[in-house]
Amino acid sequence: MPRRLQPRSAGTKGPPGTTAAASEAASRPHALASRDSPASAKPLLRWDEVPDDFVECFILSGYRRLPCTAQECLASVLKPTNETLNFWTHFIPLLLFLSKFCRLFFLSGRDVPFHHPWLLPLWCYASGVLLTFAMSCTAHVFSCLSLRLRAAFFYLDYASISYYGFGSTVAYYYYLLPGLSLLDARVMTPYVQQRLGWHVDCTGLIAAYRALVLPVAFVLAVACTVACCKSRTDWCSYPFALRTFVFVMPLSMACPIMLESWLFDLRGENPTLFVHFYRRYFWLVVAAFFNVSKIPERIQPGLFDIIGHSHQLFHIFTFLSIYDQVYYVEEGLRQFLKEPPDAPTFLGTVGYMLLLVVCLGLVIKKFLSNAEFCSKK
Repeated sequence: MPRRLQPRSAGTKGPPGTTAAASEAASRPHALASRDSPASAKPLLRWDEVPDDFVECFILSGYRRLPCTAQECLASVLKPTNETLNFWTHFIPLLLFLSKFCRLFFLSGRDVPFHHPWLLPLWCYASGVLLTFAMSCTAHVFSCLSLRLRAAFFYLDYASISYYGFGSTVAYYYYLLPGLSLLDARVMTPYVQQRLGWHVDCTGLIAAYRALVLPVAFVLAVACTVACCKSRTDWCSYPFALRTFVFVMPLSMACPIMLESWLFDLRGENPTLFVHFYRRYFWLVVAAFFNVSKIPERIQPGLFDIIGHSHQLFHIFTFLSIYDQVYYVEEGLRQFLKEPPDAPTFLGTVGYMLLLVVCLGLVIKKFLSNAEFCSKK
């Protein structure tokens, strides 16, 4: 996922310890010269040779010139730039997940055809996973075409993550939540009476939760995209922390699974879900740590410009988290197909996803129409 380039602080741009005046004076002539020279003359630049909007925090070298042509951008994935491994650490997972979902839909050996309504939630989830990795790869490759296109690719990347988060909720809603004792009134009503002494019928509460899960997740997806797009402006001092926080919010839709493991014997009843669910969230915590801390390049600026900087590690651990998620969503699908309840509807699955695409498109259009959002980091 592309990142905000440099945390804003009073009077500073570029790597830490560089004043704004020195950075501006150093970057302007070099940036202009790089535009006039061919890509082959100077394929990689230092932080003081590119516009401020392209400077990454604690990354001193390995920058591509601006503007690049589309052909030069594509060729750069085979060159040692500071974006090369950002691309490959998501392009390889993209191919792996594409192969995985093709097997699930077309080569699984089940009697359920790929177009059956029972698989609609899986289509929603698969489209979110693949779109997230594809958009991340695209943004990292083509982010140096122009300032406006850079902003557009970042906004699309944020939107794709929100789309994936909502697609995950759709898959949870149909494949995982129905199997939880926590959302079974026949189990929870006597449980509450026995443990808390409350004579409460949980039927209404559980029905209300089921009715609100998808609408609330939908609103969160749009709100998270708005917040992340706004984080690319001057008002946000800690954009990486903000983006990490707002994208954790949709993960709250998985809280019933966590509560199930605390209140009931989820480990014994569904060990696959228990192990992969908690391992997924461990990977997410590790990924968030690298995304916010900017370690290891914060410790030794310049040493990890090409290989080993935090965003590459962030990509690797997010891939591992989604890999575990795919595993337990697939297991949930198997359980669902054994005793399927009412078939998911087109409007309740794909319809929601299409409406979300429209809303996210309107959000991106709004931000791109404002010149301030196209010129800021």
